[in-house]
Amino acid sequence: MAKELAAKLHYNFIDSGAMYRAITLYFIRNGVNLSNPAQVGDALQSINLTFEFNHATGMSEICLNDENVEAYIRDLVVSDKVSEVAALKPVRDFAVSQQQAIGKDKGIVMDGRDIGTSVFPNAELKIFVTADPDVRVMRRFREMHAKDPHVSVEEVKRNLELRDYLDTTREESPLRRAKDACLLDNSDLTREEQLARVLKLAHQALGSAS
Repeated sequence: MAKELAAKLHYNFIDSGAMYRAITLYFIRNGVNLSNPAQVGDALQSINLTFEFNHATGMSEICLNDENVEAYIRDLVVSDKVSEVAALKPVRDFAVSQQQAIGKDKGIVMDGRDIGTSVFPNAELKIFVTADPDVRVMRRFREMHAKDPHVSVEEVKRNLELRDYLDTTREESPLRRAKDACLLDNSDLTREEQLARVLKLAHQALGSAS
C-alpha cells in the first residue's frame, strides 16, 4: 500500500522496517551479542544504510554497506530476531535519526510501526493499518512461501504473534495508534480498493495543508 501510494503521489517510498531488518541481518552475520552494549554500539558505527531505486520493479531497495540485501531481510531467521533488535534503544536512536534526516524535506511515504508516534509525530497524514489476524497470517505466508517453499503457516503465525507482542510491549517506541491517525482495516479490501481509500485520504490531507 505504501509503495503504491508513493508511486501515485510521485513521492519517495521509505521502508523503515527494511532498515531494522538490515541492521538485524548485520548483527546476525557478525554475531553481535545483543546483551553487550559495547558490541551493539560498535556494530552500529559500522553500518551504512541507503536505498537504491530498482528500475525493473519501480521500487526502492535497501542496501547494507553498499550491498543490496533486499533478498535476505525477509527470511524467517531475520524475522524471528528483528523485534528484539528493534527494541534496543541505541538501534532505535540510530534508525530514527536516519529516517528523520530522509524525511526532513518531505515528499515521502514511510511505513513502520512507530512512524506516526515517534519518527514523524507531525506528519500531514498518518494511517494506522490493521487486519484480521488470520488474514494477516495468510498474506505473510503467501509472501514468504514464494521465496521459501518450506515455510509453514504455523511458523508464520508464531512469528507474527511474537513480533506483535514484542513490538506492543517494548519500552522504546512501542507499536500503537497515534491519536490523530486514520484507522484502516483492510481485512476485506482488495489492493485496488485500499489504494483508492488512502489516495482519497492523502489528497484530503494535502489539500488542507496547502
